[in-house]
This record gives sequence, structure tokens and C-alpha cells, in this order.
Amino acid sequence: MTTVHDIYEALFTFAPEYMKEDWDNVGLLCGRMDAEVTRVLVALDPADRVLHEARQCGAQLVITHHPLIFSPVKSVNDQTDAGRKLLYLVENGIAAMNLHTNLDCAPGGVNDTLAQTLGLSDVRVLEPAGVDAQGREYGLIRTGTVFEQPLADFCAQVSARLDCPGVRMADGGRQVTRVAVGGGSCAGEMEKVAAAGCDTFVTADVKYHQFLQAAEMGLNLIDAGHFETENPVCAVIERILREKLPLLTVLRSESHKDPTQFAPKC
Repeated sequence: MTTVHDIYEALFTFAPEYMKEDWDNVGLLCGRMDAEVTRVLVALDPADRVLHEARQCGAQLVITHHPLIFSPVKSVNDQTDAGRKLLYLVENGIAAMNLHTNLDCAPGGVNDTLAQTLGLSDVRVLEPAGVDAQGREYGLIRTGTVFEQPLADFCAQVSARLDCPGVRMADGGRQVTRVAVGGGSCAGEMEKVAAAGCDTFVTADVKYHQFLQAAEMGLNLIDAGHFETENPVCAVIERILREKLPLLTVLRSESHKDPTQFAPKC
């Protein structure tokens, strides 16, 4: 019999809780550790459609990157988004677990996966936060290299490899060769990225003034989308569970897609 606790141990051995940011919320956020699980559903977000899909496919556990609960919950009722989701999970006997910034920072996690997906070589951790039990450095941002190329060519590769509808970018006036990556909202790290000698930074959720600042400091800044830069890690979660718990049925959400879209020109 596979339990929620068995799944927690498999995933949090890979991405221990001590790797998370202090403000973050990770772990089993709804459900019982001793509950039996035969089927899990993996998705980036605990969106309503994902929870409904879990019920429809008979999953007893939903595993996501982003947490169901960020702020303290003062009540569980149908008047708030978090309350409605928690009620739905409890009423349908479904547990919810997530790995967030611990998975961002872990060796082999979000940002190593992003670097690999984009074809970076000589990948290293920028400003390691520490070392894990195996002596490997962990931390948020990854740096690496690609063969020297124009920014437009690299942007085209990013779009293709991440299946983006397009990217937003600021041209720092440099060829692309030394690249930093930070899945999700990591543009606040760009000064550290530039100081490390990188000419290009791939991340998401970039603000207007950050594009302006990047161009002025000579850094190519690429916003490839929050969903697109983080979603590849779902395959890592699936692989871990299939290797560690072979009796478990592991499914990827078919309903969860990037909620942002590009509207056609009129």
C-alpha cells in the first residue's frame, strides 16, 4: 500500500523543505499522511479545473508546484477561493501537496530542468544557498553557456523549446553566450546575473522598468512566461514517483494550460 507519507518522503528527499524560502508554504496542505493513494495527478497549479480533473480521474492526491495556500486561512467556507478549493478537496477525499521554492532551488529541480531544456552547458548555481546531503550546491538561479549567437536566434530557440506563443525581451546589445535562467518571477535577480558576467537572462513576470533597466545595463532580458519556464519540472515529479513508487499510477493534468493568451491583432 502506498500512502501520502510515502509520496511525501520520495519528493521531499529530492527537494527538502529546508531549501525553500522563509516566506513560502510547501508540503501536505490538505489531507492525511496515512491515507492510501493509488493514483496521483500532477500539475503546475491547484486550479479549479485541476481539482475537478482529479475527482474525475479518481486521483486521491494532487501534486502541484504552486501552493494551494499562501496566506493564513482564517476560515474554510465557500466565500473565498482557497476555502472553496479546500472544501472541494475534503468533501471528495482528495489530498493536496506542493513543492515550490524548494523545488526551484533543488539540484535537478525547476531551474536545472529549465537550463537543460534550453540546452545550456556547464550549468552552475549562482550564489549557492548551501549544500545538500550529497554535497551538491543548491540555490535559485542557474548559469550556463550556449554557442555564441544573435539574440533573435536564441529567442526563437527559447520559444520552440518551451512551446511559448512568443517571448518578450529587452535587447542589451550583446550576442548570447553566457545565460542565466530563473523559472517564474526571478527578474529581481538580474543585477546579480549581470555581475556574474552573464549577457542574457531568461525568466518571467518581468515588469516594464526591469526591461528598461536591463537594456541600459547591457543585459539581454527574456520573459518566456511563468507557466512555460516552470511547467517542464512536472515531468521530473512524475519520473521520481514512477521510479520510487512503481505501484502508483501517475497522471499529468490534461486540463491545465497557461491561463495567459495572445489575442490576435484586429
